[in-house]
Amino acid sequence: MRVGIADTTFSRFDYAAVVLKTLSSGPNRVDVERYTVPGIKDLPVASMKLFQKGCDIVIACGMVGGAPIDTQCAHEASMGLQAVQLREGKHILEVFVHVNEAKDEAELASICEDRARKHTENALMLLFDPGAMHKRAGTGRRQGRADEGPLGSG
Repeated sequence: MRVGIADTTFSRFDYAAVVLKTLSSGPNRVDVERYTVPGIKDLPVASMKLFQKGCDIVIACGMVGGAPIDTQCAHEASMGLQAVQLREGKHILEVFVHVNEAKDEAELASICEDRARKHTENALMLLFDPGAMHKRAGTGRRQGRADEGPLGSG
């Protein structure tokens, strides 16, 4: 299996380092292809290029600034990633962190690390054991913070 990492120079966190560490710590061997672009609006093309290079899944990482225009750009990038997923019929796991999710830089770095690691674990499950995702349905899993847990049986 081949995993693509699309990341940006705008980000203040090295998501790819966390993704690579997580990929190498598991039992499943994967090949990795990385494509770095300036900002989040460039991630859809980067992801498409990674699929063209034979990737089976892409982890797209980006940091979103705190201004309203940054939120709009993140939405546009997300829509572009969705279009690429539909076109290719393959998953792109979006690891976007908005700087206003955190109260300080330490919390921001923690959110970035957690979100990148958990989405990488999700990517490996989707590739090697998609049935494992069924067991997690309805369990309140989160990326970037602690899991919320299920609401209970109804």
